Amino acid sequence: MLLLVGLGNPGPEYAGNRHNVGFMAVDAIARRYGFASYRRRFQGEAADGTVAGAKVLALKPMTYMNLSGDSVAAAAKFYRIPSSDLLVMHDEIDLAPFKVRVKFDGGPGGHNGLRDIDAHLGTAYRRVRIGVGHPGVRDMVHGHVLRDFAKAERQTLDKLLDAIAEHFPLLVAGNDGAFMSKVALVINPPRPKPPKPAPEAGAKAAGDQDTSTKDSDGI
Repeated sequence: MLLLVGLGNPGPEYAGNRHNVGFMAVDAIARRYGFASYRRRFQGEAADGTVAGAKVLALKPMTYMNLSGDSVAAAAKFYRIPSSDLLVMHDEIDLAPFKVRVKFDGGPGGHNGLRDIDAHLGTAYRRVRIGVGHPGVRDMVHGHVLRDFAKAERQTLDKLLDAIAEHFPLLVAGNDGAFMSKVALVINPPRPKPPKPAPEAGAKAAGDQDTSTKDSDGI
């Protein structure tokens, strides 16, 4: 079983925050693949489903961000899920808005939710880092992540969440590189190539030959 965790804070006042994009991503996946309704379990909200033939337990800790590890560890212990089958989706200030990177292992990078999970389960698990940008000043980070996405960002955010859900089977299969590529193409599709200029009027087509003849003296 894959334990899919989205990080965020409980309550309607936090629902649209950048810090809650992990909740948003997990909700998008649960909707697309018809997971069962969320139930209160493991100090969080949990829903189970099947994706690409694999069982998946979606979990949103309701412990507030700083204590996320309590909820994740409870679910992992109950189902005997190893850290290698743990996938955590979270906001990342060190990535530009709407960029997505998948990372295995490593430090929390200042993210309190990851720090608490690390304290309970170690660091050997995958993280889907969803960029929310950096405000530019360290003292402004707290307010930045606890602020809602701007109206101008909502359309791109919705496209991103749809792309994460659509290509989630690649993560289930362990194909992290293909997942990142597919999501990136949705957010930043390649520019169409400009049309070739039409040939100038009267210009000879490629391959045309001069069919005129010269006078011959019979030799």
